[in-house]
Amino acid sequence: MRNAVCGLVATTALTAPAVAEVDFAGKTIEWVIPFSETGGSAKWANFFAPLLADALPGKPTVVVKFMPGAGSTKGANWFQKQKYDDGTLLFGSSGSTQFPYLLGDPRVRYEYKDWNAVMASGTGGVAYLNADDGAKFDGTANALKDTNFIYGSQGATRLDLVPLLAWQMLGMKVEPVFGIKGRGDGRLMFERGEATIDYQTSSGYLKGGVDLVEQGKAVPMMTWGALDADGNIVRDPTFPDIATFKEVCEATDGCETSGEAWDAWKAFFVAGFPVQKLAFLPAGTPQDVIDTYTAAFEAVVADADFAKISSKRVGKYPVFTGEGAQTALGTATNVPAEAKTYVLNWLKEAYGVELK
Repeated sequence: MRNAVCGLVATTALTAPAVAEVDFAGKTIEWVIPFSETGGSAKWANFFAPLLADALPGKPTVVVKFMPGAGSTKGANWFQKQKYDDGTLLFGSSGSTQFPYLLGDPRVRYEYKDWNAVMASGTGGVAYLNADDGAKFDGTANALKDTNFIYGSQGATRLDLVPLLAWQMLGMKVEPVFGIKGRGDGRLMFERGEATIDYQTSSGYLKGGVDLVEQGKAVPMMTWGALDADGNIVRDPTFPDIATFKEVCEATDGCETSGEAWDAWKAFFVAGFPVQKLAFLPAGTPQDVIDTYTAAFEAVVADADFAKISSKRVGKYPVFTGEGAQTALGTATNVPAEAKTYVLNWLKEAYGVELK
């Protein structure tokens, strides 16, 4: 799995296929996001939507719609049943959609292998503290271990398992309040003082978290990091001045960057972040439509201004199209059996969650 991710990062430039004549003139494309309109997935789709509309033949209208519920499984289950074949329906998934699939959540009624991935992109994540607790943070979690934190969470089987497990490994006492519909709602809880610790994916942090830091209301704690060509965790290129969880763990008493807990955390980090957001066409979509979308996303990424504008909106991460997107999907929907077993046992012990 590590080699697959590294190979993807090293080969982001792909050649778009020859495209048959597909024309979307006068049509409206609905891009469904299974989260609320306040989170990182919303910002990701809203960033790409107008670029995609301009790149598709006929320049259709691309409208982003939201279908939150059950940590995104509601929207994914709905998408599984759709049979559009004209390219007017697109679906965006995130790590919080991938993790229930990976863990065998009984609420999952969708199968990624049935869908057609046309674009995938990586992201990062930033954890941050309120001003009072942030004043105690010295690059380690040692002074935070006696504090009782509150965190707004979509659910322990969602992407939130990455921060929840990280905080536990650091010896911190973080009580999740489950049931929010998107990470943006978690940020709103933090802003209102209902939560005292939070994390956002890169797009969400760039949009809202940075403002909180600049206002003195939040203090960055750590990122999850990024992967280098050898599969090592290094600093996130979007936030190079913020230490990684690995660095904070190494500096914190009792936290280990080897062993079962670390291996499980890293496996789910790899599945959830280097390839975190994917755009799909539904089952049954004709190949010429798939090729047209592939060519359009390839044109978006190849634009001379793309790197500059994307770094400010969604972060400095690779974007995969065509066969690269399909390969990325494989990376995002596979974890080693031992990592899955560890996380399932941890979910039961920490939160009483059993997936049957």
